Amino acid sequence: MVARAQKGYSLFHGSKLKWAQPVMRNLDKKRRAQRADTIGALLRSAVNVSIWTVAIIMVLDAVGINIAPLLASVGIVGIALGFGARELIRDALAGFFITIEDQYGIGDVIEVGDTAGTVQSVGIRITRIIDDRGVIWYIRNGEIAKIGNRSQGTYVGETAPEPAGESALKDGVAAND
Repeated sequence: MVARAQKGYSLFHGSKLKWAQPVMRNLDKKRRAQRADTIGALLRSAVNVSIWTVAIIMVLDAVGINIAPLLASVGIVGIALGFGARELIRDALAGFFITIEDQYGIGDVIEVGDTAGTVQSVGIRITRIIDDRGVIWYIRNGEIAKIGNRSQGTYVGETAPEPAGESALKDGVAAND
């Protein structure tokens, strides 16, 4: 697998196919734009939760409710919920790593299990995709164990000639098996 990736890389970045580099740059720009959309959606979700939390605390304080005991109680409840919310935490961490590792983004065509479609949104907890029949699928990020991304990179067949001596090396390895 690594050898194929290296061959594909060398085809586009080798001296013989310089003409393909502008195409690859355009694909890279499109990919970065998709990733920016995805990260923007995640940041909007996080900011919304933060703003609402601060707003509720400020309203309670303005009404005259002593929030110190309330915050202590919320902390204890938070610990209890933390044990019960392992799935939610798993989904949130998976969503974070999906985005940071650029596994897929908005607009990518992906396969998750037996479902394939175009990514509409990547949230902290859920990825929403639409398949070719128009069905919208909501997939929890923590449940995604294996994913296929049809939009990232393209496989380039072995059209370049093998470097001198490589076929002899392969024959020698095959003979030793």
